[in-house]
Amino acid sequence: MRALVFIFGLLLVCANVRAENWPCWRGERLDGTSVETSVPVHWSSTSNVAWKVELPGVGHASPVVWEDRIFTVTALEQNQERVLLCLDRKSGKILWQQIALKAPLEKIHQLNSHASSTPATDGKLVYVAFLDKNQMFVAAYDFTGKQVWAVRPGPFASMHGFCSSPILFKDKVIVNGDHDGDSYIVALSREDGRTLWKTPRKNHTRSYCVPLLRELAGQTQMVLSGDKSVASYNPNNGKLIWYMDGPTEQFVASVVYNEKAGLLFMTGGFPDHHILAIKPDGQGNITKSDKIVWRTNKGVSYVPSPISEGDYFLVVSDSGVAHCFAAKTGKIAWQERMGSHHASLVSAKGLVYFLNDDGVMNVVKPEENFERVAQNQLGEKTFASPAISQGQMFIRGDKHLFCIGEK
Repeated sequence: MRALVFIFGLLLVCANVRAENWPCWRGERLDGTSVETSVPVHWSSTSNVAWKVELPGVGHASPVVWEDRIFTVTALEQNQERVLLCLDRKSGKILWQQIALKAPLEKIHQLNSHASSTPATDGKLVYVAFLDKNQMFVAAYDFTGKQVWAVRPGPFASMHGFCSSPILFKDKVIVNGDHDGDSYIVALSREDGRTLWKTPRKNHTRSYCVPLLRELAGQTQMVLSGDKSVASYNPNNGKLIWYMDGPTEQFVASVVYNEKAGLLFMTGGFPDHHILAIKPDGQGNITKSDKIVWRTNKGVSYVPSPISEGDYFLVVSDSGVAHCFAAKTGKIAWQERMGSHHASLVSAKGLVYFLNDDGVMNVVKPEENFERVAQNQLGEKTFASPAISQGQMFIRGDKHLFCIGEK
C-alpha cells in the first residue's frame, strides 16, 4: 500500500511538472511552445469544447492563464473604455471586469483593435498596456480587480494604433515603445510602476514586436526586431549588446530561438521581406559580419509570429502559405497553404498548431515531409493567438472565448 501511495504521489508530481501556466504573450518562454503532453489535437465547434463564453466588446489580445484564472482585455468602443476581464478557468464565467482606461479611441489599422496588447501576470498582479491619446499607458491590478498602480512611461504615436504587450523579467515589466517619434524600450517596477531603465531607439519607427528573453552566449539577452533593426539588450539595465541594421523597416512578428541550431530567427516585414537566422554571440554592429548564417525571402511572415520546434523553423505568411525550414541550413522541407493568418503559431508534444483567420486550426508535424495530423473547424473568425495551460487550449474568437479539451 505504501508503494502504491508513493507511485501515485510521484505520478501527481510528474503531472504537475508538465502542467504550465500561460502568463503572457506566447507563454512562459515567449515563443509559443508548451512542454505539456496532453494538449488537444481534435475538436470542432461542438465537440471537445469544455466551454465557450461570449466576451463583451472587441479585442485581439490573447488570453493569459494563471492556475484557476484567465485574463484578457477588450474595448467597449461605444463607451471608449479599455477593460480587463477575469474569468474562471473551470467554467468560463466572467468573475469581474475592470475599466483600465477611458480615453478617445485611437486611429487603428483595419486589422488591429483597440485592445490588442496581451496582458501579463506573475500570479500576484496582472499588467496591461494601452494607448492613452499620445501616451503609453501601463497599469497593474491585483486578482480582485483593484488597481495597484498606473503610469504613462512615454509618448506613443502610430497611424496603425497600439499593440505592445508587456513581458516580465525579475522585478521588471518591460514594454516596447517603438513608434513614429522618440522610440524607446522601458522597464517598470512590478511593485509600483516607476521607471527602472529606459533605452532610446535610434530610428523612430513603429513596430509591434515583443522581445524574446534567453540565456545566450553566456549572458541574459533580450532580443527584439523593430525600429529598422534586430538588436539584443541586457534586460537588467537596458544596455545594448549587439544590433544589425534592417533588414527592413517595420516588424510585427516576434523573434524565436532554436537551441539545437543555436540560432535566432526573425521574420519581417514591410516594405522588404526577409527571414534571417542569426548567431547570438555578436558584439556591436553585426550587420556585415558572419553572424547571419542564412537568409531567405521565401515564406516571410509580417504579422504572425513563427515557431521553432525540434530541428525545424516554421512560419506562415499573412496570406496563408506555411513553410517549414531546416533550422540549421534554411533548406525548405515543405510549403503548404493554410488560409490567411494573423494568429501566431503554438506547439506542444512535437506538433505545431496553425490557427487561420476563419477559425480553422491545422495541426501538423514538423518533419521533412508535410503531414497534417488534424484540421479543426471552430466556426468563428479568429485573430488572437491561442494559449495552452493544464491540458487545455484557449482560443479567442471574434465573439467568444473557447476552452478546448476536457472539463
